[in-house]
Amino acid sequence: MSEPAFSDKPIPNETGLKSSLCLQGERVSFTGTLASMTHTEAAGLVVQNGGTATDHISRQTTMLVVGEEGWPLEDNGQPSVKLQQAEHWAARGVDIQVVNESQWLALLGLNEHRDQVHRLYTPAMLSQILGLGVPIIRSWARAGLIQPVKRVHRLPYFDFREVSSARRLSELLDSGVPSRELEESLKKLPSVRRGYERPLEQLEILTHHNRVVVRDQHSLIVPRTGQRLLDFEGVQAEPESTREANPVTAIQFLMKQEEPVSPPGDWLVEGCRLYDAGRLHDALNAFRQAALRTPESSDVHFQLGECLYRIGHTRAALERYSIAAENDPDFLEAWTQIGCIHRELGEFSSAKAAFLKALELLPEYPDANFHLAETLLELGRSDQAQKYWKEYLRHDSRGPWADIARERIEAVSAGIEFDKPHV
Repeated sequence: MSEPAFSDKPIPNETGLKSSLCLQGERVSFTGTLASMTHTEAAGLVVQNGGTATDHISRQTTMLVVGEEGWPLEDNGQPSVKLQQAEHWAARGVDIQVVNESQWLALLGLNEHRDQVHRLYTPAMLSQILGLGVPIIRSWARAGLIQPVKRVHRLPYFDFREVSSARRLSELLDSGVPSRELEESLKKLPSVRRGYERPLEQLEILTHHNRVVVRDQHSLIVPRTGQRLLDFEGVQAEPESTREANPVTAIQFLMKQEEPVSPPGDWLVEGCRLYDAGRLHDALNAFRQAALRTPESSDVHFQLGECLYRIGHTRAALERYSIAAENDPDFLEAWTQIGCIHRELGEFSSAKAAFLKALELLPEYPDANFHLAETLLELGRSDQAQKYWKEYLRHDSRGPWADIARERIEAVSAGIEFDKPHV
């Protein structure tokens, strides 16, 4: 049976635009959510470049573009209708080229838009764009569901596509779609067929969430319970250098064992496990035990601050974030949290100082730029704030914060008075 032509080679003109009508004669359709623009905007670009944009797949369709935000899956977990239609026509000998969004943008020479598809985001930015709490994003990272692409002064940056993929798979599982059906659907997607197995790994982690076993330097751990398990698999230990570069060397899925290990060998790990499970008061006690044993640890004090803040002890949280920053003056997220709490408490000058400290460490840090701009607005310095809103927009053009930043800039430029922010 024939299949759509999933492109794993350069498509015509991908390395450069030779004609302003590079889609001349092409009938193009889109499926899934585009990461760089709306479907309407994409259809307009097709027309501008000599092609015809279509809402449906037919015998005349020549190209199907797969969006790179999340996965093109229906609510029942099946591949999108358009992907199924492309397979239908391919089986009948119709040549339909299936390309991902990045390939299509390269064909049009839209490198700026292509870069946006692959842009990296901080946990706070992802929280605003995807509607997920920052604690959820951090817990997903701890479980290995998402992996930071890089860290700058401890601050993790994530690939937006990986996080949105995890969210979509989580939503489908929560809605009752069987994991086996999801796995089969994922295997039909172009990128997975080309060998990209990360969504299958994510599905496995989500499916076995209560039985995830992570191998650290010593043994196997069930993150949700903190228990260590005997390893009967005979897996050879990784070289020491590999373990240091990547402490989690393997993820396996074993039957759940009931026997807990007590007391925990690492109170910080135990606290994070309890925190991720929503047991905040138990987590607080674990973090306090960790602080007694390692009072110099910035990570411990930061987690204490996170826990205290969620419980509602704002001033106590501020104190812990401050200790974290004192122990490690380069701790970006600690300085940002200090600024956010001062701002929440109406202490705008102190908030400004904390955000400026964060920007000394990383001038392009999006979160600090946005929060500093909003703080300056509170202080009546909207003219100074514009610089920081504009810097934020260099890193995010799509989320609620980006919308706010654009509205603020327009209002200030037009001399319009507006209410003080409550972000």
